[in-house]
Amino acid sequence: MNLIIKSATIIDKTSEHHGSQKDILIENGVITQIATSLENSQNYETISLENLHISQGWFDSSVSLGEPGFEERETIENGLKTAAKSGFTAIAVNPNAHPIADTKADISYLKSKAFGNIVDLHPIGALTNASKSVDLAEVFDMKNAGAVAFGDYQKAVKNPNLLKIALLYADNFDGLVLSFPQEDDIVGKGIVNEGYNSTRLGLKGMPSLAEELHVARDLFLLEYTKGKLHIPTISTAKSVELIRKAKAKGLNVSCSVAIHNLVLTDDELEGFDTNYKVLPPLRTENDRKALIAGIEDGTIDMVTSDHNPIDVEHKKVEFDNALYGTIGLESAFGALQTIFDTETTIKMLSAGKERFGVETSAIAVGQTVNLTLFNPEGSYTFSNEHIHSSSQNSAFLGKKLKGSVYGIVHKNQKLIS
Repeated sequence: MNLIIKSATIIDKTSEHHGSQKDILIENGVITQIATSLENSQNYETISLENLHISQGWFDSSVSLGEPGFEERETIENGLKTAAKSGFTAIAVNPNAHPIADTKADISYLKSKAFGNIVDLHPIGALTNASKSVDLAEVFDMKNAGAVAFGDYQKAVKNPNLLKIALLYADNFDGLVLSFPQEDDIVGKGIVNEGYNSTRLGLKGMPSLAEELHVARDLFLLEYTKGKLHIPTISTAKSVELIRKAKAKGLNVSCSVAIHNLVLTDDELEGFDTNYKVLPPLRTENDRKALIAGIEDGTIDMVTSDHNPIDVEHKKVEFDNALYGTIGLESAFGALQTIFDTETTIKMLSAGKERFGVETSAIAVGQTVNLTLFNPEGSYTFSNEHIHSSSQNSAFLGKKLKGSVYGIVHKNQKLIS
């Protein structure tokens, strides 16, 4: 693939061209020239778009795809196309399909289905067999098959000794262990954040304590084992503080936050819209502000769309019976732009690669092309027409977002919408 990208503002702090507007020549998938103006002497294809900005390709550390087993929710093919149109060149895929991805054969299947695609698919293997928190899965074999981390999606490791063993074992091959922070016995039958709104609306509450106790437990286990831990999708102010203190101690811990928890609160529950039924639940304004502060001071390492397609039969039902989850790839950039400046937004969408062992490629001559193309300006109301996923369960429907994604150029391919 040979092409010239014209008049693109480069957002990449690892590049000497950061903040400048340049033409970029790409030949056979490699950046060969960057200059203020380039002549198209060989009649290459040209990309010239309004207010074009480019950055390193974005990465999402928590994406669920239905296939295999739940193809009515999302297929791998359409999920990867959705990721590309949303600006992501790489995604880490959760093991919550059917069957649960807990063997090397399952990991190999996911890798083979994505082979040759413009978006890199990095499987997360289940930490325990069938994600039942009883026996450790074959994590080393899955690592050799291409798994980048190990965790049971939205399921807590109930047995602390099992997590201790997992951290000790995975440390032998620098494996990243994920532990979803939720004490199920405290959650009980809770389905939304416990507080003023849950009481007022008559919905069973899920206390912040359920998350915070689990975070504290896992950090104690990490300190004991000296392992490598990632805590996905934290949602409370106290969780941020606990992880901040753990990092100050030098513990090898990272964490993420779902974008909807950064932007929305449990005030959205007013209309009993099941698109706002997510796990962890939407919390209070105080929690939301603490999460943003955690982003700004580096306590929170990365954001995620926590993209989780749910078919209409399991979403358009009574609130108590609806499954947890919202799609989020399509709205990720526009939602972040409503609370952060563009540089911070791009930083958070590019973060997490090193932690998950995903290759990075700076915007520089000689580098393999791995770019996201976008326009940070302009606002719009997110609607069904902006959804590329097979499922329509978005918590951002009707919300005003900022900026738009043009597409990606990656692996000697391009997808520009």
